[in-house]
Parts: sequence; C-alpha cells; structure tokens
Amino acid sequence: MKKKLYAALDEVVADIPDGARIMFGGFGGAGFPNNLIQALARKGAKNITAISNNCGTREGELGLMFKNNQIKHVIASFPGPHANYFQDRFAAKEVTLELVPQGILCERMRAAAAGLQGFYTTVGVGTEIADGKEERVLQGQRCILELPIQADYAFIKAQQADELGNLTYRLAARNFNPLMAMAAKITIAEVEEIVPVGAIDPENVITPAIFVHRIVQAKGLRYAG
Repeated sequence: MKKKLYAALDEVVADIPDGARIMFGGFGGAGFPNNLIQALARKGAKNITAISNNCGTREGELGLMFKNNQIKHVIASFPGPHANYFQDRFAAKEVTLELVPQGILCERMRAAAAGLQGFYTTVGVGTEIADGKEERVLQGQRCILELPIQADYAFIKAQQADELGNLTYRLAARNFNPLMAMAAKITIAEVEEIVPVGAIDPENVITPAIFVHRIVQAKGLRYAG
C-alpha cells in the first residue's frame, strides 16, 4: 500500500507543481484546509487554478495565496465581501474568475466524481452564466449543458482519519469536502486526529479511504489574519 501518512505539512505538498488545478474545501469559515493552504503558500507554487466556494477572508483561507499572487484563475460561486486580496488581483487583471452558481458548482464536481460527461440544467439560462454553453429544450424548458469540474488535487479538512484514510467530519465542515475528495486525482486531507484502523465506526465514515491519498495531522494550527 502506498504511503498515506505524512509527518509534516510542508512534506505533504512538496511535489505540487506550478500550474496545478486544486480544489479547496470549506464554506462560511467551516472546513477550510487552512494549514495546507499555508504550506502551499510557503512552497511558493504559482499559476494555480483554484476551485473553491469563495476567495478568502482577508489573509485567511485562500486570501494568503491571492496576496502572494499565486493564483491565476479561480472557479467559485461566492468570492465574498471580505476577499480583498482577490478583489485587488481581479481589478488588476492578474487573476481571472469563472463564476458558477453554488448548487451547480457542487453538481459539476459530483459529475466528475461519478464519471459523467455533463448534465443539463435550467439554472443560469438567459444569463451571462450561459454564454458559450450548449442550449437545448428538455421537457419544454430551456436548459444549458454544464461540464464536470475535475482537479489534479483536492485540499480538504476532516476531523478524524484512520491509518487507511477513512474520514469523518465535524458538523458543517462536511460542506464541499466529501465531494472534492471524490473529484480530484489526488486528495490531501489535513485532520485533527489520526486513529487506528477500526476505531471509526463504519457507519460514521463519510469519505472512504479509496478517495484519500495523503493524510497529515494539523491539530490546533490556524491561519494568520
């Protein structure tokens, strides 16, 4: 079995190249992989395509990477009123944005996880969201084709992991994290606690180990800002 447990945050992100396409879990302050984000910021990876619900809160969450000008493109549903570093980069045309309705963002990741080639939806018809997308009428309603969103890596935050990589989450931290874990080629999880195999009741496993490739414990570490 390939190594899954890593001793340090910097080690777990050491091979992530410039230009990587990365999903970042989290929503409304809950479930953000802040420690992994800090480690990637220290590594200095550039030209990242970030897939995230929002674009940071000041220097927190993805804000640090926008501050460092490490992100070139972002796919998000709600950049956020306090994403000042994203706003600065966007205004300077140093970063581009694909704005996606929140439910569609989830479904596009779910489609990637399920191996689907896309789906039709009425959401966004007749708006800028529909520009350049295939349109057809289904059951009497105009629909647009949405394609799956995939990534090279997913950075996620979980509460517990066993040594195989089975994950549990704390309350609302489930948000985007389980979906992203299934939609990326390599899933990296920062966790509060690592427990022996068998310590997690199978009924409580939210993300099965097959979707998790790297685990690092980051209990108690917080983002700056």
